[in-house]
Amino acid sequence: MGTLLKALIGPLLAMPLSGTAAAETAWQPVEQVKTYAVSGSTGIELYRSIGEHGPKVGVGRAIAFTDFKLTWTRRYEPRDGGCVITTNRPKLIITTMLPKPSGKLPAALGARWETFIAGVRTHERVHGEFIVDLVRQIEDYSIGLTVADDPDCQKIRKVLTRRLGELSQEQRGRSRDFDRTELSEGGNVHQLILDFVGGG
Repeated sequence: MGTLLKALIGPLLAMPLSGTAAAETAWQPVEQVKTYAVSGSTGIELYRSIGEHGPKVGVGRAIAFTDFKLTWTRRYEPRDGGCVITTNRPKLIITTMLPKPSGKLPAALGARWETFIAGVRTHERVHGEFIVDLVRQIEDYSIGLTVADDPDCQKIRKVLTRRLGELSQEQRGRSRDFDRTELSEGGNVHQLILDFVGGG
């Protein structure tokens, strides 16, 4: 089981990203769910199908995956010989990929599947929360950011890019740590898999 687990479950990482005063924070992420088909008449057959068809993450495949697209409406304004960011509105689309049986499951297996997939959704929701936290941090840092002696608004872009890289690395680290805990022996996702596959 341990080898099968490692072979089929890669890290479920939120992937890299691309950057409003309180009055401009009235935005919400767009959240969408996509599915991929799996098949089988037992827990182990469905789990093997996940391993064959799940989203590719790194060198392996994952049960589920949360990705995002982040774009910004940003305005740089020269001011007193320097440059300031006066507008910084994000557009965030979070997409979660989940497995879905291609056919109707027997009652007992279907009940176990619902428990399993509910736990997977809960796991992926945390990744989504990490992403939203990241965007909030970018907002907090960048709106009103000012760089002196930058009339062409070039230096400020480098300052912002450097900080965004740091925040991105922190977010990916949180995701890796979370997955490590969840997928380790006794972790929530590890236990979900054992309960689902071990049920027959």
